Amino acid sequence: MIKFFKTIALLEGISLLLLLFFAMPMKYIFELPIYVRIIGMAHGLLFITYIVLAIMNKIEEQWDNKKFVLICVASVVPFGTFYIEKKYFKNA
Repeated sequence: MIKFFKTIALLEGISLLLLLFFAMPMKYIFELPIYVRIIGMAHGLLFITYIVLAIMNKIEEQWDNKKFVLICVASVVPFGTFYIEKKYFKNA
């Protein structure tokens, strides 16, 4: 399940960056909100999947609370999921 979590983490991180650095400027600078709707929906689904998988992995892998909270908080910080992947899942 760790491999699948890593994949979702990568996709969630990319979707957050696309939302912040592509879709939001397109909406507010060029008045094209369609990108926020599309990328925002994808990001929302990936975010929910990321959190659910984090909960499942916490139970299965017996993560401590500090690691679990750090992994969950990283999902809302730009580049956070990439940091988590390097720190905790480099060899997984």
